[in-house]
Amino acid sequence: MDEVDKILIHSLRLSGTQVPEEVQSLQEFTTELIVESVVRCLRVIHPSLGTSLSHVLPPGMSARFRIGTSLAQACQELGYQGEVGYQTFLYSSEPEIRRLLLFLVEKLPRDDAEDARQPAGKSAGLLRAIAAKIKEELGTPWVPPACRTPRLQRLQVGPPPPQIQTHVSSQRALYPPHSRPSPRAGLRQQRLALGGREQTLQVKSRALELLPQAENNLAKLQLLVESSAQRLVHLAAQWETRRGPLMDQYRHLRAARHSCQLESTRRVSEIQALHERGRSAATEARRKEELCRQLLTELESLPKDVSRAAYTQRILEIVGNIRKQKEEITKILSATRALQKEINSLTGKLDRTFAVTDELVFKDAKRDESVRKAYKYLAALHENCSQLIQTIEDAGAIQREIRDLEEQVRVAGVGPGGWGAPRGPPSSSTEGVNMPPQIESEGAKKTLANLERILSDYRALRQENAALLGRSRDP
Repeated sequence: MDEVDKILIHSLRLSGTQVPEEVQSLQEFTTELIVESVVRCLRVIHPSLGTSLSHVLPPGMSARFRIGTSLAQACQELGYQGEVGYQTFLYSSEPEIRRLLLFLVEKLPRDDAEDARQPAGKSAGLLRAIAAKIKEELGTPWVPPACRTPRLQRLQVGPPPPQIQTHVSSQRALYPPHSRPSPRAGLRQQRLALGGREQTLQVKSRALELLPQAENNLAKLQLLVESSAQRLVHLAAQWETRRGPLMDQYRHLRAARHSCQLESTRRVSEIQALHERGRSAATEARRKEELCRQLLTELESLPKDVSRAAYTQRILEIVGNIRKQKEEITKILSATRALQKEINSLTGKLDRTFAVTDELVFKDAKRDESVRKAYKYLAALHENCSQLIQTIEDAGAIQREIRDLEEQVRVAGVGPGGWGAPRGPPSSSTEGVNMPPQIESEGAKKTLANLERILSDYRALRQENAALLGRSRDP
């Protein structure tokens, strides 16, 4: 972008903008310099638009906003398609200003009227002639040095001037021919050196030919340089036009690549999770196989002469017991529902009675001190009774937990046959579960510890209940 900025700055100087010498890029442009550059270009492109605008930025903010808006409207009237407003000039960014200045420089007129304003003189004519010659040389196709024929070039150029012939003769005198042939490498180097000198002489001869019309050649050279600069500006503008869609496509592809990476990471995580699940499933399968082998070993150790009728009878007895237990559970559940219904009814009645009593006593408590004290006792009694009911419920829950633990201890007791004793047919007298000694001792320790904690909590709860009852009985 530095070359493009230099070309833009050169074009702006040609249009009349006073760009300081130390400014080398658009990044160094100030707001005042941007406004001056745009106004100068507008005056050259469309005088009717630029004459009404001042190239000096006023100090007031409102005036600055007005001139920024006027410049934006003028650029839009010239056909600028990009986004432009007062903020483009007052709070400019380098890419926006570069696009705008490229558009304005391309709009600058390039006609033959500028040739009439070129300074006259020998130097200007020489510059124009050099420019024309360079333009002509640029129009000819380029041939690699290895494919060139020096003799054909000399015939195309024509006979050299006498001065060059004299110089070539003097140079040839310095290199007399050898009687003994030189090696090929030395000849090749000499040919290269002579070819380079001949090209230098040809350039000098062309320069001598251009000297009679130096001013015209200098002018042509200057025009050629300006046309090259304009072409570079045009190419830069085309590049900016092409660069936008390419950058958008690049961002889109980068976002797609990022999403693909995320999807790949997610799938890798899923695969790792599946591998982990496979390993856990394999571990569980090995554990189940070991358990199956143990059960098969126990099955083989069982007696083989047990009759099927004993097992059938025992199963029928268990089914009958289960049926009886189910009927008893159903009766207990019905009684519990009825009792819970009655408790709910009494609780509702108690709440309603307390609400009515509280309202009646509270009305009289405002006037009588004894009624106020009775109201306090009533509230305390109601609260203590609620706590007592809650305590009784907690005690009942603890008793149920104690019964459950006692049942677990009874079920976890060691059977008469030990762990490794052979098992006979199931009967009504052997209902325990045989366990190894270590598991039995650990289970007994945990059960005793839980029982001790429950008993201590139960004693503390009974003490709290006794304290609450004592407080509720006190007047």
